[in-house]
Amino acid sequence: MIDHNLSKPDIRKANDCPPLPANASMPDRLIYWLGIGLGSGLPRRAPGTWGTVGGLIVAIPLLSLGFVPFLIITILACLLGNSICGRTSELMGGHDNPHIVWDEWAGMWLTLLPLSYMGIANGNFWQNIAQPSSIVAIIIAFILFRFFDIIKPPPIGWADKKVAGGLGIMLDDIIAGIMAAAVWVIIYTTLFQLAN
Repeated sequence: MIDHNLSKPDIRKANDCPPLPANASMPDRLIYWLGIGLGSGLPRRAPGTWGTVGGLIVAIPLLSLGFVPFLIITILACLLGNSICGRTSELMGGHDNPHIVWDEWAGMWLTLLPLSYMGIANGNFWQNIAQPSSIVAIIIAFILFRFFDIIKPPPIGWADKKVAGGLGIMLDDIIAGIMAAAVWVIIYTTLFQLAN
């Protein structure tokens, strides 16, 4: 395991997204665009937050498919993320560039899994998603994921610093997504019990 923080840009400063090499193959172009979240990771400041917003926007129609399809898509995003993030990192010439946000997409989707399971996809999805309670639930999920992804309490911080390659890029966000989902469930069940 290597400490790869030396090759990571300072996320407290505005950073340009490293361009895709001009001679990149078509598969590499696709991987690069997935890695930067279809452009949601391009902003110079806070690309992780903007990438998470992009992942959330993409998640809304995916949630309408129901829990099982959304679960399958989320698992695939996590599994494919190792290759997507690893190759995008190689194309950018450094480890875990903050403009790589596929990991934020997968982490945000993990955070949304309990929300999908507990009812937002039941009945008329598009009517349910527009309800104030659903909007608040989604905002809480977003805030929780960003909190865990930014603060990086153990074991998230360990994964971020000590695991290399595409897995290292993905792992801290996967753990953050799972932790955020667990806290979301606690908040949801507590509020549900108080309401009844």
